[in-house]
Amino acid sequence: MTASATLAGRKLVQVALTCRDLDRARLFYRDTLGLPLMFEAGSMLFFDASGQRLVVGLAEKPDRPIGGTYIYFDAPDIAALVSGLKAKGVEMIGETETLQRTGTHELKLQFFRDPDGNEIGLMGMVPISH
Repeated sequence: MTASATLAGRKLVQVALTCRDLDRARLFYRDTLGLPLMFEAGSMLFFDASGQRLVVGLAEKPDRPIGGTYIYFDAPDIAALVSGLKAKGVEMIGETETLQRTGTHELKLQFFRDPDGNEIGLMGMVPISH
């Protein structure tokens, strides 16, 4: 197999989630999470997530389940970010967890849901304070 026929070394450029209410999704992702809205096309919203596109589109079938896809945002300042999102009314799922510990850092993980139930993760490598 030639290199041109593989995905190795290729950048992931877009992730898509579905929603039931486009206006509510726009307010949540743009205003609550602070992601810049790049453009809208039909029933899809395109946000800039630090160079990666996050597409939030209206579910084609109302009875189709939403969720099952997890997206994670880099959060080296995870405690401050969680605190700030809580202040904006975002409800966290459980407490911040430590996923991995090295000699100097801990990999922290925290989840919350968007208005349609899609789970969003915050993941940060945090220095261990002694």
